[in-house]
Amino acid sequence: MSQDHAAAGLSLSQRTTLEALLAAEREKTVARVAALTRDFDDIVESSAIAPPDDEHDPEGATIAFERAQVTALLTQAHRHLADLELATTRLGDGTYGVCERCGQPIAIERLLARPTAQTCIDCASAK
Repeated sequence: MSQDHAAAGLSLSQRTTLEALLAAEREKTVARVAALTRDFDDIVESSAIAPPDDEHDPEGATIAFERAQVTALLTQAHRHLADLELATTRLGDGTYGVCERCGQPIAIERLLARPTAQTCIDCASAK
C-alpha cells in the first residue's frame, strides 16, 4: 500500500471501488444537471409564449413555483458536482478519506454511502 493510500487507510481495492463510485455518481449528476436545465428552459419558454398574469391567472403562481423549484434543484446538483470534483481531486492527492476536522480516517462504510463525505461520522455528528 502506498503512503497516499495509507494516510486515508484505503486499500488499493477500496480506492478502485471509490474511484468507480465517484465516476458513476459524477456521470449521473451531469445527466441530472442536463435534464434540469432542459426543464428550466422549457418552463421559461412556456412562460415567454404567454406571460402569466400572476395576479389573475391561477397558473402564474404554479409556473413561478416550478421555476423556483427547478432552480433550487439545479443549484443543488451543481453543488453536488463540485463536491464530486473535490472528492476526485482529494482521491488523487491522497487526502480523500481523511476527516477535514480531526484528521482521522473516514470509515469506508461512510465513504461508500456518501462518497463526497469530508468528515468522519463523529465530526459530522458534532456539527
